[in-house]
Amino acid sequence: MIADLIIIGGGPAGYHAAELAAKNGLTTVLFEKRAVGGVCLNEGCIPSKALLHTAKLYDYAKGGAAPYGVRCDNPVLDYAAAVKRKDKVVKKLVAGIEASLKNAGVEIVREAAEIQGRTESGFTVSDRQAKNLLLCTGSEPVLPPIKGIEKALTNREILALTEVPKELTVLGGGVIGLEMASLFHSAGSAVTVVEMTDKIAGSFDRDISELLQKIYEKKGVTFKLNTKLDEITGTTLVSTGRRPAAAGNGFENINLLVENGAVVTDETMQTNIPGVYAAGDVNGKSMLAHTAYREAEVAVNTILGKKDKMEYNAIPSVIYTNPEAASIGETLERAKAKGTNAAETSLSMMYSGRFMADNERGEGLCKLVWDRDPQTAAARLIGAHMLGNPASEIISTLSAVLFREMTIGQIKKIVFPHPTVSEIVKEAVFHA
Repeated sequence: MIADLIIIGGGPAGYHAAELAAKNGLTTVLFEKRAVGGVCLNEGCIPSKALLHTAKLYDYAKGGAAPYGVRCDNPVLDYAAAVKRKDKVVKKLVAGIEASLKNAGVEIVREAAEIQGRTESGFTVSDRQAKNLLLCTGSEPVLPPIKGIEKALTNREILALTEVPKELTVLGGGVIGLEMASLFHSAGSAVTVVEMTDKIAGSFDRDISELLQKIYEKKGVTFKLNTKLDEITGTTLVSTGRRPAAAGNGFENINLLVENGAVVTDETMQTNIPGVYAAGDVNGKSMLAHTAYREAEVAVNTILGKKDKMEYNAIPSVIYTNPEAASIGETLERAKAKGTNAAETSLSMMYSGRFMADNERGEGLCKLVWDRDPQTAAARLIGAHMLGNPASEIISTLSAVLFREMTIGQIKKIVFPHPTVSEIVKEAVFHA
């Protein structure tokens, strides 16, 4: 039988696309050589958040709760138990996804896929055929050519540790590196972050990244900026980025266009080959799980003949440290470089009563970036950046605002529940 769709890769893009396609009547086959859920669910997003939550609780138990009138004597972190709980969470979520796929009628093939070629009726993948292909092969860690690199840990190995190392060097001060630095510092490691650029947190707003670094330096984390590591000697996490997994799987057998290591796609997620689509990290556009979900929807809708397109202007990024950092859209620096009439509003999170009630130290920042129309003088939001808990939840509101290209006047009419930390957005708007 010729299937309507074969999907290669069962990560966020793959499993979401498979369920959506099957529920819309497409006969769907999903190839996954490891575990359904991909890196995000099994070795990244979810397991790291489970452990980071444990670390946050331990921070409170060690003394962080004392200013709130709660004292704990001699708290102990059972890290092996925390890892066991993490594994339980992952296992339950993987089982849930597999059940949903089964109920939708998706056939799961648990092996590596090999595209063998194109025929008049479609594409041949291993021993299957389909009218359409969706490539969701994800990404892989970038390992720099450093002496001793074979001894280094990636996100996969570090999240599998059952003991806390006495010392940990984190090579790379991006999202993954900072989250692991936060986790293992709280758990008791002496942590040093080595970053080759002049700031941490990658593309995040500079003020946000500098404040986050200051907070973690006060906690005891050491940062070495503008620094390269010559040799790996101790326990070292390498988090110097990821690259699309765009080689192998027989991509070359259909002359798939790959540029700069990524599969090239248009706004409907179509590749240069009719009937072949790519979603998620493999296209290198926005290597985030939530982007992959939306790209998967666009790809499936296009296959179904429904008009849809992918837009990347309102995709949020989050660093799940304690405190959290969140970012969406343009920074003032990037906006100015593009020649816009940009300006920003910057407020301490202490303008929010709920933030002060929940956060004794009160360190946090909210920045909104505006672009003012030179003819109408109307300003619309083009970027938002935040440091402070729970930034990861608040940024969703700002995502909707950016997506709708709302002006200051329109945002002022939004009613925020009181008291919530999200009210900082309204405060910043009225200070614009």
